[in-house]
Amino acid sequence: MLFPFEVGFDEVQSNLDVYVDAMFGCLESEFLVMPKGKGFVEFATFEAGYETLKRATRNFQNVTPATVMPAVFDAPISLIVLRCMIGFTPSEWAYYASQQTGIEITQGSARTIDRNIRIKPEMPLPRNGGVTEQRIHALVTAACHILESGAPEVSPNSLHRLDKADTTSGLTNLQSLADLGVPYSILLYERFLGRPFAGHRDSISEIVGNIVENAIEDVLSRAGISFRKTKRAERLPGFDQTPDFIIPNEFNPQIVIEAKLTEDDGTARDKITRVQHLGSLSMEGQPPNKPKFEVVACIAGRGFGVRREDMKKLLLATRGKVFTLQNIQQLVKHTRLWEFRSR
Repeated sequence: MLFPFEVGFDEVQSNLDVYVDAMFGCLESEFLVMPKGKGFVEFATFEAGYETLKRATRNFQNVTPATVMPAVFDAPISLIVLRCMIGFTPSEWAYYASQQTGIEITQGSARTIDRNIRIKPEMPLPRNGGVTEQRIHALVTAACHILESGAPEVSPNSLHRLDKADTTSGLTNLQSLADLGVPYSILLYERFLGRPFAGHRDSISEIVGNIVENAIEDVLSRAGISFRKTKRAERLPGFDQTPDFIIPNEFNPQIVIEAKLTEDDGTARDKITRVQHLGSLSMEGQPPNKPKFEVVACIAGRGFGVRREDMKKLLLATRGKVFTLQNIQQLVKHTRLWEFRSR
């Protein structure tokens, strides 16, 4: 089966359904396998932090800043374990700790502390009395208060964030679970509420999002093609919507490339609308079949393989120039990029 970029636009228009099938056949989901990325914490490292915290607090019987702080500074990964126990993101923890202690902890500083520990989880933290040490002490103080207090009562139609198996009744729950373990049904229920690997998926979202862009950049560089890769939210003259790549540059745009990855069909529709807008922009004031610049879309993810009508719109907006990660190596051969190669 030929791909739409291998035939003329008239052929694509005449047999849209055939070429939709061709595109659907080479779209693969990217959500099952995730890159670890910088700062990924292996289970053995995480468990070591847990055991350090458990020993320091005598099996969570004495959870106070005085017992927890030495563990955190000797084995920083213990701070990550503590955050997981209360179930907060770094930003949420920063806000709560600031409210509880009166020490200002910005969301950015909390995220930096968290990331630096994840990158070097076993490197002891310096004890110099600086602002970072003060912020860590405030975070630990707030966490100890949370763990001791447990979940307060709320209205029947509300759910408190601390109403979970290990914190609902304070340290009593925590000690019990540390001794006896967690029933599988509880693990599954809390996973249902929180999504498996959610925190890691969020932390690598930029890496995942760059998969398509990196593949395009590699193809263009190997062909010796001059290109301008734009930045997020950058504004360029002549474009009310900035494309991801412009060849050769924004002063003489001949080809624009949009790099899109999504696992959600609703998001895919929004991204196709962006490509459609570029397609319309390329035809403003132009005679039929003479666009000002060629519009190319490089896509990935199962979100684009759900709605046939959306794929038809994408093929029409790009005049058939739609590529996936499975055939992106043909990008130069089947577009006007061929005219700009230098090797």
